Amino acid sequence: MANAKTNAMRILDRANIKYTAHSYETDGLAVPGTEVAQKLGIPVRKVFKTLVTQGADRRYIVFVIPVACELDVKKAARAAGEKNVEMIHVKDISKVTGYIRGGCSPMGMKKQFHTVIDESCRALDTMLVSAGKIGQQVELMPQDLITLIGADVADIVKQGQN
Repeated sequence: MANAKTNAMRILDRANIKYTAHSYETDGLAVPGTEVAQKLGIPVRKVFKTLVTQGADRRYIVFVIPVACELDVKKAARAAGEKNVEMIHVKDISKVTGYIRGGCSPMGMKKQFHTVIDESCRALDTMLVSAGKIGQQVELMPQDLITLIGADVADIVKQGQN
């Protein structure tokens, strides 16, 4: 598989942030995150997914959570300072972020949206997020990602999942 640099990787390079690129075989379609962890031989708790929501005031908020967990929308809204949040429609992901479903990275979206990362990242030495393309992930230190995108960190997953 060609390991061409993605926009997310170029952003990390420009910021002098150390990362490891990982790629896995895919037919070009989104792969469940738990399967990504399996394909890469990485503990599932280290692989995170990027979810895009919209708040009551219509602004977009991004949440980055472990792939095996489910977003707790009440906790997420509280962490984002919103009354409520709801997932955007899959058909709107590309228009809003510039990425496609299954390849949405918290770095390099069309605009840097308010982002909240689940607090479970704090217990990890490194975490993986999408590199902005299906079949590619980047592994980096959680604090580097938090600092780079100006993310908040909070408990945002359903109870018993982190």
